[in-house]
Amino acid sequence: MMTSQEIRQKFLDYFKVQGHVVVPSSSLVPEDDASVLFTTAGMQQFKPYYVGARDPEKDFGSFSTASVQKCVRTSDIEEVGDDTHLTFFEMLGNFSFGEGAYFKKEAITFAHEFITKEMGLGIDYVSIFEGTDGIPRDDESEAIWKSLDPAIEVRAFGREDNFWGPTGEEGPCGPTTEIYVNGVEVWNVVFNEYFQDREKNFTPLERTGVDTGMGLERLLVQENAVGSIYETDLFKGIMDQAGLVADNNVSKRIISDHFRTAVFMISDGVIPSNTGGGYILRRLLRRSVIKSTQREINTATISTLVDFVIDNYSSIYPDLLDNRGIIKQVIEEELSKFALTIEKGLKEFEKVSGEHMSGADAFVLFSTYGFPLELTIELAKERGIEINIQEFEKEMEKHQEASRTASAGMFKGGLQDHSEMSVKYHTATHLLLAALRDVLGEHVEQKGSNINKERLRLDFSHPEKLTDKQKKEIEDWVNNAVMRDLGVSWSEMSVDEAKQKGAIGVFDDKYGDRVKVYSISDGEEVVSMEICGGPHVEVTGTMGTFKIKKEEAVSQGVRRIKAVLT
Repeated sequence: MMTSQEIRQKFLDYFKVQGHVVVPSSSLVPEDDASVLFTTAGMQQFKPYYVGARDPEKDFGSFSTASVQKCVRTSDIEEVGDDTHLTFFEMLGNFSFGEGAYFKKEAITFAHEFITKEMGLGIDYVSIFEGTDGIPRDDESEAIWKSLDPAIEVRAFGREDNFWGPTGEEGPCGPTTEIYVNGVEVWNVVFNEYFQDREKNFTPLERTGVDTGMGLERLLVQENAVGSIYETDLFKGIMDQAGLVADNNVSKRIISDHFRTAVFMISDGVIPSNTGGGYILRRLLRRSVIKSTQREINTATISTLVDFVIDNYSSIYPDLLDNRGIIKQVIEEELSKFALTIEKGLKEFEKVSGEHMSGADAFVLFSTYGFPLELTIELAKERGIEINIQEFEKEMEKHQEASRTASAGMFKGGLQDHSEMSVKYHTATHLLLAALRDVLGEHVEQKGSNINKERLRLDFSHPEKLTDKQKKEIEDWVNNAVMRDLGVSWSEMSVDEAKQKGAIGVFDDKYGDRVKVYSISDGEEVVSMEICGGPHVEVTGTMGTFKIKKEEAVSQGVRRIKAVLT
């Protein structure tokens, strides 16, 4: 029976022999992809290589790579505690990029050999794309499988099961072939061979690629022949520790999973907050408390749980050792705050509880006091109180719809509307980025923005908290540019011309052949030059006084400034 580390090493060693360069896991917080909160797949760090924005041979010395990638997915968080669902997991993957790399025959051969010979597992069946939307059935993959094993069962499925992508409205995509062991899908092999445009038309890609993903935890369960991931070496120790504060197996599983995920999140720079990834972290930690018997996890138990995760993973992810102290500190502080939340929530619960509790009251407890519905229901049950859950759900739907509207704006970045004030804030964001690069250094790059008529928010790369002096220098820089009543102009040019002129841009691969470059200058000195779609003010003197309201961490190496114009 193999351990998790033996499987990781066997996978990487196998692909080294096959000519792949092993690339370390990237952070759980994607550096160049503001559209997602966390890394959810092994291919995420390699996206620039699939679209030709970066050269794999230059960066890796090879067109083929392999990795074990840290991932977080929370879409099924309510299912955690059963035999299969997790929030943190590791993805084993091998990748090939375009011209000079391999494609279907090699990818399928590698997968078959690793599963059957290296792992010694039997394949139940494999699946291929059955063809739809004008894309033919993947007969080539079926023929390759049959050449490797004439007796193998090949099943064909449609787009929902055996076609991947694109990410977003357009981009690379293609058919997949999947391997099933003991009825469980363990490996998904994606063949990027088409480009889907916004009108959902497909055209063949000039540079095809392979992107595979195999969940370590799923593979470990099959190799160990156990009933669930919680019975493997990844969880056995932490499950024992979780038993100190949980009185049933499901609660132990939830606490173990959530603490494991929290340790990795914090190590990669996530801190608890009410938005984005910080909210997910906060929710995981608070759910752990709710599942504890005393609705409290003390400092000693926190330390024990954290130590187990770090000691179990530090040989693969050594940064955990360096961050041990801060991980414990963040968790202890967050759970201490939640203890106060529970205390306040209990007082409000006493005020609104009677023979019945309205769903609206339960929602106020949740939204205003952070008092979880699970805890409200549990307390109400203890006292024989009925809660109108349907009414709560209606209030929650309204809240979620408002959140979705806000999130759509947050993740698309940029302007929320084209009102006069939003346009001023948009222009101020250009000046802020220029000021940051001047005061902090040219390592500063924009990592995302969100602008509305009330304020601007800019995420940028910088390794440490800004000092009060630096914030004052940045404010003065922007206000000086405003007071000089500089002109704002634009011209159209190619991306290469824009780069040669020194224009700043984000995500080059999303630009067309021609771009607009906006310059802010006095006719002689250019203080800002960016590739942008507009709109902007004509002169800076109309904008008002710039003031930084908040500066905070978003993730490791990424800071956020919120600012207003008065």
